Amino acid sequence: MDGSELPTTAPLEHGEPPEDGEHRNRVAHGCCPFYHEAVELVGRRWTGAILRVLMDRPMRFSEVGQAVPELSDRLLSARMKELEARGIVVRRVHPGPPVRVEYGLSEMGRELGPALEQLQAWAQRWLSRPPTG
Repeated sequence: MDGSELPTTAPLEHGEPPEDGEHRNRVAHGCCPFYHEAVELVGRRWTGAILRVLMDRPMRFSEVGQAVPELSDRLLSARMKELEARGIVVRRVHPGPPVRVEYGLSEMGRELGPALEQLQAWAQRWLSRPPTG
């Protein structure tokens, strides 16, 4: 390559990448907006911890709160609404009495499992050590 050519990309799983200059420019510079959006979504304060505990099983709101120490009910509620709106978390109402509400991961949310497990393994390996300088 002489620098003026852009690398070709393999088709995306859900279809061909768009044939436009913007896509080619993103590929050439190494970061696509979907990656950035995913990192921003999962990286929001407490979101990763919420997703991690929901990987084990669906939980009631109070159970999630207990499983993620120091997380306020207000912030947990906001994060659950965001994750539900994005389609990552599913809210299920079980008729009573008493009525019971559980939160679980959708298929999209469950597919984050391997990535979250890799991040957890990386954190245990590298962040458990004192910083090197």
